[in-house]
Amino acid sequence: MSRSAAAPYPFIRVTGDGDRSVIERGLAEEIPVALEFNGMGYAVLMATPEDLQDLVAGFLVAERLQRMSEAPPEVALHPIEGGIVARANLSEECARGLLDRVRHRTTDSSCGLCGIESVEQAMRTLPQVRGDCLADDAAVFAALAGLDAHQHLNRETGAAHAAALVAPDGDIRLVREDVGRHNAFDKLIGAMRRMELGWDGGFALLSSRCSYELVEKAALSDCPLLVTISAPTALAVARAKTCGLRLRVLARRDAMLAL
Repeated sequence: MSRSAAAPYPFIRVTGDGDRSVIERGLAEEIPVALEFNGMGYAVLMATPEDLQDLVAGFLVAERLQRMSEAPPEVALHPIEGGIVARANLSEECARGLLDRVRHRTTDSSCGLCGIESVEQAMRTLPQVRGDCLADDAAVFAALAGLDAHQHLNRETGAAHAAALVAPDGDIRLVREDVGRHNAFDKLIGAMRRMELGWDGGFALLSSRCSYELVEKAALSDCPLLVTISAPTALAVARAKTCGLRLRVLARRDAMLAL
């Protein structure tokens, strides 16, 4: 299934000295993507409609329904009016976790974090990061300098985040983009699963702030180093420390902060 990630739209460009002109530029698409696993509705994501099989494969890891090392399921995409339904069948072992997660999600949707059980679900223990990062600071700066060239959707629209798999020498191996930073990272992790790629001593580079959710996605995919363009939250730093995830934040071409 093919659907454009951006659509042209007319604007009136206004300058500081009062000049006005009609221009056209791309707007990033953002549509509802309903996820159904084993016939059960699980979640609806607002996402850019490209690389959706990758999105599902990464989302399953983030939700702890599958491990990074497991083979991802086949994903069938079904366009509907106003959005897309993504359907996948999980193994019997995964299905047991699926039922439990659906139960918690139903509770959460009705009243938010309802009591201690839901809070514990939100702050579950993260696995310890086992992989080693072989990249030095020079490699990180090299990746930062090269990221723009890989952000095709953002160059067209100015409204997309990127998540990149970077080799130990700073070479950018793979990039995924989305209007949502969480989706972009899920797409990258899912693409790695589907292409049977590992971190291999490299790291993840994200064009976003470092939120605790991104730290958790990194830990669950055994990423040894997470680099983000913007600052972290306190919770993100605390969660990273608990699982041994190294961070480089406020990472710019001339300087970054190491944690």
